[in-house]
Amino acid sequence: MINFNVPPYVGNELKYVKEAIDSHKICGDGQFTKKCNAWLEKRFHAQKIMLTTSGSTALDMAFELCGLKTGDEVILPSYTFSSTANAPVLCGAKLVFVDIRPDTMNIDEKKIEQAITDKTKVICCVHYAGVACEMDTIMDIARRHGLKVIEDAAQAVTSTYKGKYLGTIGDFGCYSFHETKNFSMGEGGALVINSPEFNEKAEILREKGTNRAKFFRGQVDKYTWVDFGDSYLPSELNAAYLWGQLQNADEIEADRMATWNFYDESLQELKASGKVELPTVPDGCGHNAHMYYIKCKDLQERTALIHYCRERGVQLVFHYIPLHSAPAGYKFGRFDGEDVYTTNESERLVRLPMYYGLKEEERRAVVTAVTDFYREN
Repeated sequence: MINFNVPPYVGNELKYVKEAIDSHKICGDGQFTKKCNAWLEKRFHAQKIMLTTSGSTALDMAFELCGLKTGDEVILPSYTFSSTANAPVLCGAKLVFVDIRPDTMNIDEKKIEQAITDKTKVICCVHYAGVACEMDTIMDIARRHGLKVIEDAAQAVTSTYKGKYLGTIGDFGCYSFHETKNFSMGEGGALVINSPEFNEKAEILREKGTNRAKFFRGQVDKYTWVDFGDSYLPSELNAAYLWGQLQNADEIEADRMATWNFYDESLQELKASGKVELPTVPDGCGHNAHMYYIKCKDLQERTALIHYCRERGVQLVFHYIPLHSAPAGYKFGRFDGEDVYTTNESERLVRLPMYYGLKEEERRAVVTAVTDFYREN
């Protein structure tokens, strides 16, 4: 079976994990956490980046730092993972779902402004498949209405918009290093802070509400509980594993890009014949080969394609069930305007195997299975 995902492993991760163990410092904020933070800040030209226990907790921190209170509203797409919605719900906010664009599967920037009310505090944009939302428009809307912008860039580590790295454009950015992402630490993520006014508050929030970070820098002679916080520090063992990945980031990305390009070139004939739709990458957007998907005619065809490929040893998967149609979506939010594309497009999309180390013969087997399905049907 050609699996949909295999967690990335380059080969030097164990060396760094052993170094962490031998240092007798395996809790958070040791040498490997600091190395990863510094690497990410330098690579992305970011003001401040902090590793977290997951992309979900990075989102939790971002929404908490926005000062959300019970009754506030957050605008977000419905086509996303539950973590995007859980974070504002944790703050007591109401979710306002907006339709997506059918070309990128990202939030439709033209439908955001009509969803704004006097309770709106945050716009959360999700960069689906590592392809940027239309950030110029979103940032303009936010600034004119005095709103914060959180970039859910869980799938978009190293992706760019007009030369700027995703996660560094809004007020906050959130990355994921889950085992399904381009670079992994098993479970983990990172918070990008784009204004220094939030640095100290973020440190306190991440360190269980204490000013321990200032203590370790010698800025106070003892640390104490100063505000609300939680434990968002990942283990050094996880950070050490990630450090091994970041040292080989270009190799990992080149390998994934080769697979993405192979799929895209090999499936052009199916696209030209109108059998499937392929991903769209707008001008000015640099993607990271996080995902390759195709769109079938409808839900029935997608189900048949997944079954056909599985019988031939190829695992295809579909993605999110729109949040606004889920039980928690009804409980915590509402859909603004008409659901023109969210449900319809989500039922057509299917993801092809994509991971570091996918062999050329495996790529060919994937393409052959897909093309054979459409030839026979």
